[in-house]
Amino acid sequence: MFAVAPMLDWTDRHCRYFLRLLSRRATLYSEMVTTGALIHGDAQRHLAFNDTEHPLVLQLGGSVPQEMAQCARMAQDWGYDEVNINVGCPSDRVQNNMIGACLMAHPERVAECVDAMRQAVDIPVTVKHRIGINGRDSYQALVDFVGMVAEAGCEHFIVHARIAILEGLSPKENRHVPPLRYEVVQQLKQEYPHLQMTLNGGIKTLDECEKHLHTFEGVMLGREVYSNPWLLSEVDQRLYQDSSLAPTSRSEVMLKLRAYIESQVAQGVKVTHITRHILGIAQGFPGARRFRQLLSADIHRHENQLAVFDQAIEVLQGR
Repeated sequence: MFAVAPMLDWTDRHCRYFLRLLSRRATLYSEMVTTGALIHGDAQRHLAFNDTEHPLVLQLGGSVPQEMAQCARMAQDWGYDEVNINVGCPSDRVQNNMIGACLMAHPERVAECVDAMRQAVDIPVTVKHRIGINGRDSYQALVDFVGMVAEAGCEHFIVHARIAILEGLSPKENRHVPPLRYEVVQQLKQEYPHLQMTLNGGIKTLDECEKHLHTFEGVMLGREVYSNPWLLSEVDQRLYQDSSLAPTSRSEVMLKLRAYIESQVAQGVKVTHITRHILGIAQGFPGARRFRQLLSADIHRHENQLAVFDQAIEVLQGR
């Protein structure tokens, strides 16, 4: 399995539609949505998606079992294929609400959430977590966490192969300062061979993906896909041996995206809310810089933003 990681402020429904044009087989994740936002906020804004986005996972942030179960039911009712619990986000804001990586210190709470959610829905309930947090970063603590959550019925763990340092590092720093320790996740997989495990953290190429898939059931890439989305165009063929719907060029993808943009503009969406996600598709060839300039700068100065998008498509002709 190949998955694109949940990324706050990035993997919204427009980004996911764009990514789906590049790969039909990759599993896509929503941004993390808190239980409070769904129960007390605009649920439709957070949950709406295009049918082409499947397979699609809703990632939830929360730690109250009853609320997590309620939101899992909402995910199932809306048609999501899976619901995932965030036990990896290290930001202060979510820590204060008992969300994210701080839950590594409370495996019994995560297990209670998994149990309540599994009783509420038929779709899979999965957990994305770190290999530890500062002060609780021993291998045994990791084994105990996975063991307790697995006993509650979780069968699929997405493991970011770094610890999270909850004081003193920003979320950005937590993505690269703690060292990657793939060997710890490999040992965990040996410890629990019956569990499905997806490896996350620092993976940049499909060659690396193929290597890791000899050990794990899945791989997950985040910022590498966002900064270089064309990488997805080879995923179906290389990792799923399926070349039936692979895009042949970047301009082909842009023409399909244009029809989507038109439909969204008719519903009041700004062109730039969509085009901000696609800048990385152009890099490493003549004209790539012009493409990015058109969609990152010029488009904001023109009233007819679709016309600027059309200019960007012309730049990609033959690419």
